[in-house]
Amino acid sequence: MSARRLLGEKNPAGFDLDWWRRGADLGWTSLLVPESLGGSGATGAGAGLAELAIVAEEQGRLVSPGPLLPTSVSAWTLAQAEQTDAVRTALEEILTGEAVCAWVRGHGDGPWPQSAPAVHAVRTKVGFSLTGVAGAVESGADADHLLVAVCLDDQVAHLLVSPEQAGLERRRVSSLDLVRRHADLRFDGAEVPHGATVITTDRGRSILKRQGHIANLVQCAEMVGAAWRAFEMCLAFATERYSFGRPLASYQVLKHRFADMKLWLEAAAAAVEGAVAAVADGAPDPAERVSAAKLYVGQKSTDIVQDCIQIHGGIGVTWEHDLHLFLRRVTTDRQLMGTPAEHAEHLATLIGL
Repeated sequence: MSARRLLGEKNPAGFDLDWWRRGADLGWTSLLVPESLGGSGATGAGAGLAELAIVAEEQGRLVSPGPLLPTSVSAWTLAQAEQTDAVRTALEEILTGEAVCAWVRGHGDGPWPQSAPAVHAVRTKVGFSLTGVAGAVESGADADHLLVAVCLDDQVAHLLVSPEQAGLERRRVSSLDLVRRHADLRFDGAEVPHGATVITTDRGRSILKRQGHIANLVQCAEMVGAAWRAFEMCLAFATERYSFGRPLASYQVLKHRFADMKLWLEAAAAAVEGAVAAVADGAPDPAERVSAAKLYVGQKSTDIVQDCIQIHGGIGVTWEHDLHLFLRRVTTDRQLMGTPAEHAEHLATLIGL
């Protein structure tokens, strides 16, 4: 874990591009893209989602750096677009790890799952004028491409925008996760051509909904992996650490806490598996499954890591111990793309409460 601390301190992007290219060689970037477009996924609406969830869980276990979430969402979206020269070039660079594409959605009015994109587009003679501020965009200050969801004529469209676009300001913001970088992107009358459109308004909302599902599944799988690894570390510590001549794990009150945590972990993993299957198989209730997973996993993962820190005692709250890295990861994932409270509200709306 010392490498994570060094990356957090020394690397502006939070990850090493050569390392990310090696991950791309292993297929991390291409799981949601069919082979016909240079990816490693099979043809089909849900192809690659289960494999992506496995990669995300392992990234959570290791508190890995790298823009897995924006890359996965962006690559999938570009694979759904008309394959123009600009789209093909961007997709190829993303799949090989040569470039990073940030997914720019932002948080408009209302709770996350129902909220509109934060950036608004107005038609002009040559294209679109973009205004608005998208907050907490992962890799937003370092990306080579920007995939921007915009409100257009009361609909949603998706544009591929250069990060050097005039009228765009990218401001890096502090991130709780040591190896994740976020930025606020301010569009102030940024003029982009018609050719920047990758998804038109006829499919914009359905694509946006699917993007949200993918993003939340990646987060939930990461949180499960991080919480599970923290639990394993805590169990090993409690077995080896002696107090009054007995291992900590032998005390009944701690046995109960470990049993609770194990139950929560199994339920969290099952919630993610069910949500992945619902989205991949085109079930009639994928939104319900995804929000239920984010609600449960978002709450329980932070509870588990907090419990693990408490059981470790004083050493658990030191900078030198690794547990805070896991807490940073699960807390960040919990807060972005809809908090547990926002997903609870969304669930209540979906079931008519």
